[in-house]
Amino acid sequence: MKTYEIIEHTADIGIRVRGKNLRDLFRNAGLAIFQLLAEGKITKGIKYRKLSVRQKAGNQDELFINWLNELLSLSQAKEIIFTDFKIKKITGNILEATAIGGDIKNYKVNMEVKAATYHGLKLEKSAAGWQAEVIFDV
Repeated sequence: MKTYEIIEHTADIGIRVRGKNLRDLFRNAGLAIFQLLAEGKITKGIKYRKLSVRQKAGNQDELFINWLNELLSLSQAKEIIFTDFKIKKITGNILEATAIGGDIKNYKVNMEVKAATYHGLKLEKSAAGWQAEVIFDV
């Protein structure tokens, strides 16, 4: 099962992302945005760094947006492209995770993503799992 697809949007970029549970959904959303944002130039010898991420929010929608925006902010501040995420805990409105990535110089950056937005945000649970739609300001 493909975990995400691009949603047509006039000025920005959107994704529809899926996961079998909430952990997968958050992980897959993080992976999707960095797969769109950059391509690896070098695969051998990349030194990966791990950063702890903790978020607390008023509800799941806010937690989802906060998660994505924190990843974008950390990526820019630390000059890292994230390639994996380990979601340690996600309960209600708290998330604890580890973000893993390599130095930005090892990647070809395709676009600058400023932020995840609430515009058109959808977070839904179904019998098949979880699905989210989110628009990013580029």
